[in-house]
Amino acid sequence: MFPILETKRLVLRELVEGDAADLLKCFSNPDVLRYYGQTPLTNTDQVKQIIRNFSKSFEEKLGIKWGIKWGIEWKGKEGIIGTIGFQEWSHEHKRAELSYALFPKYWGNGYATEAVSKVISYGFKELELTRIGAIVFIENKASNKLLINLGFKKEGILRNYMYQNDVSFDTNLYSLLQ
Repeated sequence: MFPILETKRLVLRELVEGDAADLLKCFSNPDVLRYYGQTPLTNTDQVKQIIRNFSKSFEEKLGIKWGIKWGIEWKGKEGIIGTIGFQEWSHEHKRAELSYALFPKYWGNGYATEAVSKVISYGFKELELTRIGAIVFIENKASNKLLINLGFKKEGILRNYMYQNDVSFDTNLYSLLQ
């Protein structure tokens, strides 16, 4: 059963095909993708297939390889305002990489901090992780600040590590240990 997580203001829940239009808006938005290292999504069929892949991998316990992705929504209101999850999840090595994205109109309201805090807690308590990592574009000041404020330690810089719009970027490598 897919884990549903709750915070004071948010519900983190499984992504469903009904979220495809919202996900397309989020992951085709240049402001969101500026520091995400992903090409824009282009149509709802593509998004629905991604959602099915996440669901299938979780059902078949392949989440350990593929990761787990939640939709972020306000309590009592349908529709997602972003996503959060673990990727590169290694059960054997008890580690995973954190990723998250919010629609720009929800930036600066503490939603990312709230969601990240909950997912970190879930990762350490339920998934028995000992290390949670994050890779962030150096230019992404808000995300770098968020991670440091939550106790992540900067381990170094990965040079020319990610591409966005065919331009290479250096990224900061962070970790949080249990």
